[in-house]
Amino acid sequence: ETRGISFRIQISVKEVLDTDVLLKLLFHLPVNYPSTVPDISVTSDQLTRAQCMDVREKLLEEAKKYLSEPMVHNLILWVQQHLKDVIKQSATVCNEKTTLSKGTEDGIWMLLLHLDHMRAKAKYVKTVEKWASNLRLTGRLMFMGKIILILLQGDRNSIKEYLILQKTSKVDVDSSGKKCKEKMMRVLCETELQSQHKRFQMFEVKEYSAPEELQKEFETAGLTTLFSEFVPPLLK
Repeated sequence: ETRGISFRIQISVKEVLDTDVLLKLLFHLPVNYPSTVPDISVTSDQLTRAQCMDVREKLLEEAKKYLSEPMVHNLILWVQQHLKDVIKQSATVCNEKTTLSKGTEDGIWMLLLHLDHMRAKAKYVKTVEKWASNLRLTGRLMFMGKIILILLQGDRNSIKEYLILQKTSKVDVDSSGKKCKEKMMRVLCETELQSQHKRFQMFEVKEYSAPEELQKEFETAGLTTLFSEFVPPLLK
């Protein structure tokens, strides 16, 4: 009643790139749907992240045509009919960007990381805070039970630099107490910040006593779909 509903639909699109493409579409319908377009996430093992983002943008554009009437079924039909064209257009745009503006990466990006554990927690937390500050990244270091997530927002080059630091620096200790690199980090999501996402004004370390509190943090930042897609599997 207050959060709307989220659900995932898997569809197979025939005759694209000479093979079947399996698309996973995650829809979040807000409480005022269909007066408001749903938030949509698109993933596929056969497509690149950029192609999935292009499919998502086209779906959101198409959704605006159906405001005030149920639209999910129409959107699914549309992507089945137009996926091939979107992929072709995506490849063309990608080539043009590479040719005309190689190295130019405007806009604010977002990164969501999952850490398996922190043995030297106090030192690890201070290190993450220092990196975020030096690279002018905002966001959250989130603890909920055994779950550890790092959500960062900022310049894409800074995001990339953070990832390098996270992977190559000795940030923790092993079972014998020796300094060690982070070997069990997973990148859950790396994407450009969208209009419905809110910017974090600072970097904070926060602890949550229940999944509902963690979910509320994501929802407040306009990241309901991000939570629905990546966090529930970690709770199992």
